Amino acid sequence: MLISRTLVDAGTAAHLSAHDVLFVDARFDLAHPAQGDEDYARAHVRGAVRADLDRDLADMATPANGRGRHPLPSPERFQAWLARSGWRPDLQVVVYDAAGGALAAARFWWLARLAGLDNVAVLDGGWAAWARAALPVDAEVPQREATAVRVAFDEAGMVDADTLAEGVASGRLVLLDARATPRYRGEVEPLDPVAGHVPGARNRPFADNLDTDGMFRSPEALRRAFEGVIGPHPADDVVHMCGSGVTACHNLLAMEYAGLCGSRLYAPSWSGWVSDRSRGVATGDAL
Repeated sequence: MLISRTLVDAGTAAHLSAHDVLFVDARFDLAHPAQGDEDYARAHVRGAVRADLDRDLADMATPANGRGRHPLPSPERFQAWLARSGWRPDLQVVVYDAAGGALAAARFWWLARLAGLDNVAVLDGGWAAWARAALPVDAEVPQREATAVRVAFDEAGMVDADTLAEGVASGRLVLLDARATPRYRGEVEPLDPVAGHVPGARNRPFADNLDTDGMFRSPEALRRAFEGVIGPHPADDVVHMCGSGVTACHNLLAMEYAGLCGSRLYAPSWSGWVSDRSRGVATGDAL
C-alpha cells in the first residue's frame, strides 16, 4: 500500500493498518547521542521500530577518511537493518524524529531512496505532531519477524568532491548548503576544524522548509523558495550538502515534495570537504 513517497500527515499515518505500515522512530540529539534510545524506551508511536543515526544510519566505526562526521553505512548494513525490522516491499514506511525530519528522519528517507525503496515517507511534524494529535503511543518493543532483503545503493544519487568542485566552478552544478547562515558565512563553527563554505555554494538553511509549528511549508511555497535560489537550473543540476550529510537530506526531501525531483547529495559535506586542507574555503556571503 503506497500512501506517499515524501511526506505523510499524522492523521493519515495513524489510520494505516498495522499490517500495511512500518513506523520508524529515528529521534536523535546530536548533543546527547543516547537521548533517542532513551526517548524511544519511554514512549514511541505504537509498533515503531528504532533506527539510530549513529548506530544504524551511519558507519561510525570505520575511519572517516574524508567521508565526513556521519559516513554513510554500507548497503549491507542498511540491508541488515531492513531485514531484522521485517521490511517488505508492500509496506508503507513512515519515519519520524523530533526535529521536523531535519535530523535522522530525512537521512533515513534518503538512504531508503538510494536503496531503491519508494514507499517511504517522513511524518510531517514528527513526534510533536503525533503527540499534539494524541495518537496511540506505547513503550513496547515490537517483535517483528525478520525478512529476506537485498538492496544496493544507487551511486547516481551522490556526487564526489572532485565532480562537485568541477561542476560548481564551471557553473554546471548548483550547490546548496543547508547549514544555518552564520555557519555558512564562517562566523561560527561549533563542530568542524575549519569555518566557512565551499566556494560557489549557495545558502539554503534547512530550517526555512518548516513553519512555526515545525510542519513543512506548502509544496507551492517551497517550490518558489528553491527556484529563487537555484534560478533557471533544473533540479538534477542541484547538489545538497550540510555539515555531515544529515540535514542536507531535509532540503532534498523538501525539493522532492515541491515537485523539484532529481537533486543529489554530497554525502561527506563540509566535514568531508575540509578533511583535505588543499580544497578551497570561502567565507561571508556568496557572490
